[in-house]
Parts: sequence; C-alpha cells; structure tokens
Amino acid sequence: MNMEKKDGPIGIFDSGIGGLTVAQAIINVLPHERLIYFGDTAHLPYGDKSTAAIQAYAVKICDLLIRQQCKVILIACNSASAAAYELVKEYVGSKAKVLNVIDPIVRYIGESYPDKHVGLIGTKQTVNSNVYRKKVDELDRNIKLQSLATPLLAAMIEEGFFNDSISESVIHAYLSDPHLHDIEALILGCTHYPLIKKQIEQYYEGQVDVLDASQIVAQHVKAYLEQNNLAADKLSGDHTFYVSDFTRSFEESTRIFFKRQVHLEHYPLWE
Repeated sequence: MNMEKKDGPIGIFDSGIGGLTVAQAIINVLPHERLIYFGDTAHLPYGDKSTAAIQAYAVKICDLLIRQQCKVILIACNSASAAAYELVKEYVGSKAKVLNVIDPIVRYIGESYPDKHVGLIGTKQTVNSNVYRKKVDELDRNIKLQSLATPLLAAMIEEGFFNDSISESVIHAYLSDPHLHDIEALILGCTHYPLIKKQIEQYYEGQVDVLDASQIVAQHVKAYLEQNNLAADKLSGDHTFYVSDFTRSFEESTRIFFKRQVHLEHYPLWE
C-alpha cells in the first residue's frame, strides 16, 4: 500500500447521526485516524425506506467520500449495510475498501455464542431484510436468532428520549415481546441503540449480554487497518462532519451521540 493511502481518512456514513456512536468508538481505539462523517439527515430514517432508495443515496454519498480520498468507507448504518453493501462494494471498486456494520457482529456472535439463542432488535428494514438470519445461518454454529423490529426506538432516541420514563415504557414494551424470550445475548442492531444500552441492561438485570455493536465494529476496523497495512501513523488533520440537512436540534444531539462538541457542516448533496 502506498504511503498516501495510509494517510487517507476513514469515510463513515449513516442516515443521520446514529453512526456517530460508531465514529466515537473508532476514535477511541484508533486515535491516529482522521474521520470524514456524512449523515444523510435529509433522508432519515433509512429504516423506513425502500432498498432501491437506500442504494441510490449510498452511491451518491460514496462519490463524495471517494473525492475526499477516503481509504476505507464504513457503512455505519444497519439498514444501509443490509440494502447497499454489495452494490457499494462493486461501485467503489478499487478506489477504497468498503466495510459494513453487520459482518463484524455476525462474526462475533459466531465466535461467542455457538448453540445459543441470540436476540436482535433493529429497524424494519434491517429485520425484514433477514440479512442477520441468513449470515448467522451460514456460520453453521447452531445459533437460533430471534429478531424483533423495534421501529419506535431510533426516532425516540433522535428526539432525545432516553434515560427517562417514556423510553423506559417503550423499551419494556418491546423487550417483553415473546419473540425475544429465552435469549442469552441481544444484538443492538441499530447504531442509535448504544444510547439506551444502560436501560436495556437494567431491564435484563444481568441475565442477558447486551452487545454494543459500535464497540465490536470499531475493533473490526482496527484489525482490518492493521492487517491491510492501512493504519495511519499520526493524525493528519481535523475530523469533518457533514449533514445533508441542517437543524439546530441536530447539533445538540450530535454532542450526545459523539460525547463531545462537533462542528457540523451543511453539505446539501441533494440539490
């Protein structure tokens, strides 16, 4: 790999600011990497969109990230990973490496939970695509995956409802669903959900492992960069955060998701 490739940034995109949980986890384990984040806030949530629409958005966003010389593009959204990963990989070709948030989680499940019952919560797009079930079945580790679409959760978190009685009621209503009975681990299959991880753990009182995908994905990105000789030696500039539609409340939420102040740049990709 030539030197300038190693110095290139990591591009991360998501339907909104949920993927910032992944960005934060990556910065924690890879302090030398520069990130370019694109939140397609004009189109959120992706979980309600058709596969074709998500694919069209993803390709356009990848154009931007390639122009910014990203060495790796991470699809930091489960819905977009399910709908557009194969297409994006083909589209980007040799210009950048493309990673998604689903494969690292599936691999982790395969290593950690053979012969067990594992739950999954996510958007309708993620759960109905059956992508997790197919990939878990391909592992052939006798893992029973029990999935439940939890469409209110992402919107609830975007609106700032977590660690309060409203979110507690919604979380309890979903987790008590029969589809999730008798599980030993729960995959938080949406990048928003780390923000309610504590509440979910409280519900289970230590009986179920609650898996924060952002941590698992960050470790995967780190291992990937090291294996492919793509890790940067030093931080080469500031992280950049773009959103396709700008609102004030977003800046506030961004700080909560990212655990630090961030300057969001409005980049109207859709005009």
